[in-house]
Amino acid sequence: MSQGINPRDLAKDRLTTTDAEGRRLHVYAQSVTGFYRNRRSLVQAVLVLVFLALPWWKINGQQAILLDVIHRRFTLFGIQFWAHDAPMLAFVAGAAVLSIAFITALFGRVWCGWACPQTVFIDGIFLRIERLIEGDAVKRRAFDARPLDIDKALLKAAKWSLFTLVALVISHSFLGYFVGVERLAEIVRRPPAENIGLFAVMAGITGLLLFDFGWFREQFCTVVCPYGRFQSLLLDSHSLVIAYDAKRPDCVDCFRCVQVCPTGIDIRRGVQLECIACTACIDACDDVMTRLRLPPRLIKYASEESIQGRKTKFLRARTVVYFGLLVMIVTALTAVVGSRRDLELFVARAAGAPYQEIAAAGTDGAGTKIVNRFRSEVTNRTFRPVVVTFTQGQEVVAGANIVLATQKLELAAGETRTVDLFVEFPKAELSEGKRKFQLTVTSDSELTKNTEEVMLVGPYR
Repeated sequence: MSQGINPRDLAKDRLTTTDAEGRRLHVYAQSVTGFYRNRRSLVQAVLVLVFLALPWWKINGQQAILLDVIHRRFTLFGIQFWAHDAPMLAFVAGAAVLSIAFITALFGRVWCGWACPQTVFIDGIFLRIERLIEGDAVKRRAFDARPLDIDKALLKAAKWSLFTLVALVISHSFLGYFVGVERLAEIVRRPPAENIGLFAVMAGITGLLLFDFGWFREQFCTVVCPYGRFQSLLLDSHSLVIAYDAKRPDCVDCFRCVQVCPTGIDIRRGVQLECIACTACIDACDDVMTRLRLPPRLIKYASEESIQGRKTKFLRARTVVYFGLLVMIVTALTAVVGSRRDLELFVARAAGAPYQEIAAAGTDGAGTKIVNRFRSEVTNRTFRPVVVTFTQGQEVVAGANIVLATQKLELAAGETRTVDLFVEFPKAELSEGKRKFQLTVTSDSELTKNTEEVMLVGPYR
């Protein structure tokens, strides 16, 4: 185990968590209590519960969030998507990206400190287990530095056993978002050899979680995650960040803010890439200021403008553009989803002669019928099989008859079928000016239907 960082001797020309040779210096962040710590603990508990419970929540009989990549079907809060609905999923992804950009422009890296899974699971679960078994930061540093003995081996084994248990719960819950909780429950009860592929995926995810949450930790935020590098493009002088008020001469160089920082930085050096806005330094500094009977918030949520005594502007070009784009993409998504039907119908005139005329035998032509041929495409966008029937719509053409090879069409979940059909109607209807025909498809549940209007053609006079 390498040595930890020295809060009083942080490097200025490299990451504070690496030495001059590039070797890792471990961070032993001390625990802290206070206004923000209490609220972050509550937020973390809620987010963990939501993560674990969300796959079990049903909306209209479907899992609230299901990303079944294998079968190319997706469900987002009651809205069902298939692979051919990729443009709508692009809207969802775009809305998520713009939301993060908008929030970052206003409140800095609040996502990283409050809602990122990396922070929530490490700070909310893994570090709590580590403190429970190995003690506070001072004890953990000394514990890691001492030679390996039976007591150390047993404590390390206990810690990593609990880490593994938590990682297994997380990985199984994560897998439930992709295979469905019913399928997951079935897999768990069966021998691994019967689902070797999914078992390997689960084992791989568990291993990655143990590596990241148990050991790699802050290195992911400072070395791997690209968001910290993007923040320089999203922030400006009016964005709220964790800031040190250098104009106040109250700092006593206690280095408490460095000791509690999970990424090992000194916030007094200004906004830094490694800062994840976790607010630990605010609570630590407020505690010191209170004991010294000095005003709190020497470190606080603030913008560069407010630190300089100027007014922070929340309504500015950057935020207006982000919000405008977000409204546009959400509006477009709402319009697309609102116009989408569970049973899609597309009808086009078939190739060849536009119509056929069938004269009634032994008459003066009064019983002559016209036949139009159409090619229809029906798509079942639900996740259940349906039986579809074709009927006339509300505007009925007297004497018209729909002729198909089969009266009922069976469609599997997500299936698209192309059907040739004929519309037979009396020639006399054309003289009445009835040239429009409504073709309606209805599922066996009678709760899903769609109507398409087509033009009837024939020998007009």
